[in-house]
Amino acid sequence: MDLQMIQTGVFSIFPPIIAISLALITKEVYSSLFIGLFSGMLIYTLSGGGTLLQTVSYTLDMAAYKIAGNSYMIIFLGLLWAVIKLVSESGGSAAYGRWAESKLRSKRASLLVTSFLGILIFIDDGFNSLTVGNVMRPVTDRFGVSREKLAYIIDATAAPVCIIAPVSSWAVAVASELSVANGFHVFISTIPYNFYAILTIVMVFFISITGKDFSKMKQAENMAALRVRNNGAESGCDADAGSAPNADALRSSEKKGKIVDLVLPIVSLVICAILGMAYVGGFFRGVRFSEAIGYNPTAGLSLGAFAALVVAFVLYIPRKIMNLKEFINCIISGIGSIVPPMIILILSWSLGGVCRELIGTGEFVSGFVSSSGISLRFLPVIVFLIAAFMSFSMGTSWGTFGMLIPIVSMICASGNAANYLIPVLGATLAGSVYGDHASPISDTTIMSSTGAECEHIKHVETQLPYAYLVANVCAIGYLISGFVRSAAVILFITIGLLVAAILFLSGKDGKGIKASGSTRAKR
Repeated sequence: MDLQMIQTGVFSIFPPIIAISLALITKEVYSSLFIGLFSGMLIYTLSGGGTLLQTVSYTLDMAAYKIAGNSYMIIFLGLLWAVIKLVSESGGSAAYGRWAESKLRSKRASLLVTSFLGILIFIDDGFNSLTVGNVMRPVTDRFGVSREKLAYIIDATAAPVCIIAPVSSWAVAVASELSVANGFHVFISTIPYNFYAILTIVMVFFISITGKDFSKMKQAENMAALRVRNNGAESGCDADAGSAPNADALRSSEKKGKIVDLVLPIVSLVICAILGMAYVGGFFRGVRFSEAIGYNPTAGLSLGAFAALVVAFVLYIPRKIMNLKEFINCIISGIGSIVPPMIILILSWSLGGVCRELIGTGEFVSGFVSSSGISLRFLPVIVFLIAAFMSFSMGTSWGTFGMLIPIVSMICASGNAANYLIPVLGATLAGSVYGDHASPISDTTIMSSTGAECEHIKHVETQLPYAYLVANVCAIGYLISGFVRSAAVILFITIGLLVAAILFLSGKDGKGIKASGSTRAKR
């Protein structure tokens, strides 16, 4: 775009404030982002003596400019979701479930395998939620795991895993929001500071191994164990969600698929994505690997996703897992699934572009922070709390970090604030993923209930104390990060606090049910 920046003073903060306020009030992120974008462009054109027609034209120009600049990311997400659709329809997930059902012998083992599967399927949270639930639900039922506990593990290994997986739709979405040239490297640097994601995963495995549940989750586990002892099956969470079309689709090809149909395309995607990033960046022409993978990561990731499609074709078509028409229909359906989150990204890219490149939001906010006397040491915890509140209220991570990343990037663009960029971005992502994990209106929370066939309100009620505990420990961690610059030290402290809190709360609730195999399947 051939437009020059105009300093608009205090008016420069109106667009993000309008977008955030509307999103919190209406719980609808698409129109909120668009109105924020349009208001920003209106401020720009009126400040330069332009007209309303120019505002409309410039708004469309900005959207087109951002789409062109992020074209490889759009291609990657389309190809990635095509792979997700193919894998979900192949029957590989059902085959994994049959294998797990025949091999596992204890409640603890069923919980751990569920957790590991949640981590294995890291490329997208929605695919994770539905797949893990439908695969592991029959297994966990046999060992007296409550549907509430299953839904929690599914939810806790969905968004929190995707947000720290470099090869995922989330990673590319975050990197695309960063205005710096090496956005993918910056994203990688934020992973150790994403305390919510890391601590949530730690909590999942700690509880799975020890059985130290508390609050309403302990009550649900007690009831599930009692039902298994009396009836031999867990059926306490009567969910209407289990009949959802996506859940039915995951059961549609149980007979033909094998575990390799799940694992090989995902492994191929990861390996080929890394090789693709290295190839695009010139690694095979002598460029250092660390530099090569950051040159144009989305182009490399697109090569990896395309390679995964080829692997899926070779794996499925000759064995008649699906015919050619079904294969193509899966690709089309998968690409179609990217439209809603892509609209959020395009609008947030455009809003960020207006604020950064046209109306001087960054300069104004940075100047205000510098002159306000607010200590930069408190910036990570403040940003985390704001992001957590926004994401919980709206139920969207992508909408939250799409609004906040441009703002915090501009705040940390210069001066001493630049030293806090990585912790603050980590806090932004952590707060954003908290809402996706915990909010009752989050699509991932709803899909986790669906995958586990658990009543949605029961999932929310049992999960919230766990998510709230992790969020509080994270807030302490981000407060410490303003004074201690080592993520490893902070993680050591926060993990210790989290474990101590779980032990205290589980002991306060009385003796729990051990997950070590005390509840075995009835043959």
